[in-house]
Amino acid sequence: MDHIPQRRAAALFWALAVLLAIAPSARGREAARRLVDYRPVFLECHGPADEKRLAIRRMRLDGETVALTVDPATLETRLEMESVWRCLETTEAEQKDTRFLRALRPRPGDPDEPRLAAAGRSLSISAGLGHGAGAGSFLTGDLCPSRRPLDREFLRRLAELAPGAPVALSVSGLWIERHGADFDWLMAEAANGTLRIDWVGHSYSHPYVPRLADGQNYLLRPGLDLDAEIFRVERLLIERGATPSVFFRFPGLVADARLMEELRRRHLIALGADAWLVLSPPPRDGSIVLVHPNGNEPAGLRLFSRLLEQGRLPQPFRRIEEAPE
Repeated sequence: MDHIPQRRAAALFWALAVLLAIAPSARGREAARRLVDYRPVFLECHGPADEKRLAIRRMRLDGETVALTVDPATLETRLEMESVWRCLETTEAEQKDTRFLRALRPRPGDPDEPRLAAAGRSLSISAGLGHGAGAGSFLTGDLCPSRRPLDREFLRRLAELAPGAPVALSVSGLWIERHGADFDWLMAEAANGTLRIDWVGHSYSHPYVPRLADGQNYLLRPGLDLDAEIFRVERLLIERGATPSVFFRFPGLVADARLMEELRRRHLIALGADAWLVLSPPPRDGSIVLVHPNGNEPAGLRLFSRLLEQGRLPQPFRRIEEAPE
């Protein structure tokens, strides 16, 4: 290996070590990994090749100290063994010029800012990033708690018509717990490249009371434990072998300015939608498309499939990390 630069060789060695330590066991994803001491942090970390990432969570995973990190330029998340990285406390002010902080806290006048429940309204019914940058569109699917099975046929058809299509799945903790076989099927589809899945937090319980006003409903319910709603679903994803993204979708897409700020303090980017197909105009370039493959919205899936077959969905489908400016 003397023809490989020493720094690159070290980076390759540690990358292999991380993969061996972090990857799910070949025995099957149904065997959960042991995760304890899960907590929020905000650290600037430098790797063996001096690459930079920001750590937003720290935990003990199968006996190792592990960080959930985000690339401040691409917004991609990874689980990294902290022993491989040099991590120090940082602040949002120190990171304000990174793409991550610009997406997390859009400045007044930025295209995303009005959808972040700050433009003269205390309550937003499309809270979060509602439209992405550039051509194509961003496909998202919500997995709210449901008694019905995952619509696998819809996802198979999507993979046939758009092989390797990226899809951001907003998943609730109760859905994972009640649909273990469906979750494992999704993980297998992602592993073999049939679908490229980004996992978006959608709260643990997805609270909702019919006929209750939006301002008192969903995650705005009085007395609700927001940390439990956010962190329990992240923990479930990690225990089952997935990596949470840096995005979070509010149940019902409903939030107010206070809740938006609470989410930002946990270093998550709120994800909205401007093309909830059963409720919105047809998608256009940059649209964040929303369907529900959890069995609760077959009309939306039929409409999506029809638009896709007719070539009326803006393409290419793009990863949700590319949506913020």
